[in-house]
Formats: sequence, C-alpha cells, structure tokens
Amino acid sequence: MPSILTYLAAFLLYTLVGWYFWRTKWNGSASVTNARDVLGTVWERYAMLAPLLLHGITLYQSIFVGEGLSFGVGSAISSIVWLTAFIYWFSGFFYRLNGLQTLFAPVAAVAAIAVLLPLVFPSLRPLINTGLPAFKAHMLVAMMAYSLLTIAVLHALLMMVVERRLHHPTTPSILTNLPPLLVMEKLLFRIIWVGFVLLTLTLFSGVIFSKEVFGQSLTFSHKTLFGFISWGVFGALLMGRQLYGWRGRIAVRWTVVGFIILLLAYIGSKFVLEIILSR
Repeated sequence: MPSILTYLAAFLLYTLVGWYFWRTKWNGSASVTNARDVLGTVWERYAMLAPLLLHGITLYQSIFVGEGLSFGVGSAISSIVWLTAFIYWFSGFFYRLNGLQTLFAPVAAVAAIAVLLPLVFPSLRPLINTGLPAFKAHMLVAMMAYSLLTIAVLHALLMMVVERRLHHPTTPSILTNLPPLLVMEKLLFRIIWVGFVLLTLTLFSGVIFSKEVFGQSLTFSHKTLFGFISWGVFGALLMGRQLYGWRGRIAVRWTVVGFIILLLAYIGSKFVLEIILSR
C-alpha cells in the first residue's frame, strides 16, 4: 500500500484545483470568463496533472500487490473516476470547446473524494487468474467504457441544466459561456458511440475470459444481466437517434438510465458482495 501521505497530497491538490476553478470560472463574471479561454494559460492547462499523477501512483501501488490484483469496490470506483478525469483533461488538448473545461471544478471535487475510497473500502482479497491476456484486455476496455460513459452522463446532465435555464434571466456566466445545445448534443452522441463500442468489447472480452477460466462462454449473474441490459439501452438510444432523430430530454433520460444500470452491473454488485455481505 502507498503511504497515506500520498493519498492526502492527492486529495489536497484536487481540492485546491477544484477551489481555483470554482472561484475563477464558476463564480467569475461573464466579461472576465469571455476574455480568457478556459485553460488558456499554461498554469491552468497543467493544473490537474500533479493530482492525477499522485492519484495514479496510489492506484498502481494499491491494486498491483503481489502476484494478483487487489481490486475492491473502493479501488474500482477510484480507478473509474481517475480515468474519467484523465480522459477529460487529456481531451482538452485536442477539443477546444470553450466553457466545457470549466467542469474541472466538479470533476476535481469528485476525484478528491474518490482518491480516498481505497482507504475507506480496502480490497478484501486479491483477484484470481489476473495474468490471463483475456482478463487484462477485459479490465482495460471495461474501465475505459465506464469512464467514457461517465463523461457522457455528466455531459447529459449538464445539457439538462442548460436547457432548463436557457431562458432564465439570471443564468450564471458559466452557462452562458457553454457551446450551443446542438453542439453539445452532437458531442454527447460521439462520446456515447465510442463508449458503446467499448462496452460491446467489454462484454465480448468478458465472454472470452469466462470461457478460458470456467470452461463455459457465459455465466449468469446480476453483473452479466445488468451489463447486457445497459448495452441494450445505449444501443436502443443510438438506434433511436439514427432512425427517429431522438434528442434533447429523450437522449438525456436514456443516457442516465443506461448509466445507472451499468453502475448496478459492476460497482453495485461489488458493493453488495464486499460491503454488505463481506464476501
């Protein structure tokens, strides 16, 4: 296990970064926010790098213990949040959409809590058969799918807030500086498409891993059931978009429902088994 000081350092840096973006972006005036592009300065662009690196170190040292992997519910949630924050930060170098990067304030706040979860909910026992190539591929793709779909649901919730306050006379400057809803909606479906492909690969690689370890292609469980239901929800959303032009609140609702079911598939089952049933 890494030193508790590493956890505390990552927590404090996340908190400071979140506080900075909250003060300068969320509570800043519209004129000031418009005058400076979000993450426009070198300091702001790399502000999240230090806590992300420390967070990654804590995860690596706490998960890769001995020959197996210690991957309890705390490490699982922390890993998903870390990868979500990393993808969000890294994409800022390529997609220059003004206003969206101000979400670093809530992202940093969530990451500050998540970095401490492995201490609160430590792994009970290491996972078995973690050296198999199918398992490694499955875990990597699954974490990426979870992270991208986490970004998608946060993006969808932001769209819902913007739509509700579109005609509000006291709309905060943070909302007025966001891209148009149509642009945000187009980006949402791009994220969902990539997440859906990764989720498909996750289920497929899970079938292969199950066959290598247990000798059968699929074992029925709550995780498997909810995983395929979530896959069906996102698939139906993308099909509805193509065939019927689904958008707006319909897209937001389907995205939220699909993500909640996906959470129940893995995080929910691990929480019940490890925390409630102590297995």
